[in-house]
Amino acid sequence: MSGLVSQQVTALLSAWRDGNPAAQDRLFQLIYKDLHRVAARYMGQEAPGHTLQTTALVHEAYIRLIDIERVHWQDRAHFLAVAARVMRRILVDSARARRYQKRGGGAPMISLDESILVAGDHGSDLVALDDALSALAVMDERKSRVVELRFFGGLSIEETAEVLEISSDTVLRDWKMAKVWLLREIKREPQPKNP
Repeated sequence: MSGLVSQQVTALLSAWRDGNPAAQDRLFQLIYKDLHRVAARYMGQEAPGHTLQTTALVHEAYIRLIDIERVHWQDRAHFLAVAARVMRRILVDSARARRYQKRGGGAPMISLDESILVAGDHGSDLVALDDALSALAVMDERKSRVVELRFFGGLSIEETAEVLEISSDTVLRDWKMAKVWLLREIKREPQPKNP
């Protein structure tokens, strides 16, 4: 995306925050391809036959985004980071609902390998990954955000650093450490529940 378009997005986000509904419509037109790219990244990792399509995910996420109040939108990268989080929530909620419908709830966690953290299929493992990512957030919120922005949002190291206001080297270190931690957490055997 060119610097000019990025500046336009930032200006439109500011106008939207200030209550200009026309800015919201123009923003959607300008950033639609970026949102579609993020959604396509998610949907490309879902199992074939998923009931939600890429365009539907974009529209559902956008509807939720416009309902969010009191967000101080910073720029395009910040907007895409929040959009990625919203899309992740939509897909995780959908996966949880499918899991409960198919298995009557309480389905066992499925192990996954490192390929899920880079480019593999994780449709059936999305719930396990989300649970592990939530556990990581309790221990280290920043590392969790790095994974969310890089893996789910598709942001570059530099864009992630900009959103989190940290150095690119820190993002890279956090990214590597978080992947190792998540793999270990996901491969861990589920703990039996006490009756």
